[in-house]
Amino acid sequence: MTEKEKSYAEMLYQPGDPELAADREETVRKLYDYNRIHPLDRAARQAAIRNILGKTGENCVVEQPLFCTYGYNTTVGDNFFMNVNCKLMDSGKITIGDNVFIAPNVCIITEEHAMDVQQRLEGLEYTHPVHIGNNVWICTGALILPGVTIGAGSIIGAGSVVTKDIPPDSLAVGNPCRVIRKLNRDRTDSAQPEAL
Repeated sequence: MTEKEKSYAEMLYQPGDPELAADREETVRKLYDYNRIHPLDRAARQAAIRNILGKTGENCVVEQPLFCTYGYNTTVGDNFFMNVNCKLMDSGKITIGDNVFIAPNVCIITEEHAMDVQQRLEGLEYTHPVHIGNNVWICTGALILPGVTIGAGSIIGAGSVVTKDIPPDSLAVGNPCRVIRKLNRDRTDSAQPEAL
């Protein structure tokens, strides 16, 4: 198996592999250009983000600056909005559904260093995919850790550290992030961003 295939299989792999290192360098070049496009040049931004991410749906808006490890390991659905200064640590797969809002300073992480000291010193790591369902809102400064699934219709409160799966239609907050109540889709939820 290649090191990339090992990473997708959630096996211990070497990110210093020449193929992966070259891919990261190419992503750095693309991000350098993307983050310097004039913010009002929407057509250029759309074309550039489609060349960075693995797949984008219709009406995809990613504000600048953006950081990602590879870009091509992240796919997003329709009506996607990601605000400023977000980080997609996508050595593993990040799959994001339709109608997802991501607030500023959110970090989605798929990488995990080895627990064994010698393996860690050798630079070895694992990846665990992250899945975010349709109609999710992730509030400012949240950290989404490796291997997490966030169910459709959920809201993740500001500053939360999501270490475990969040079921659909949940309001979840805190460090570690915990469900505090179910969301009722039959009414307009009264929670304001400041309360999250």
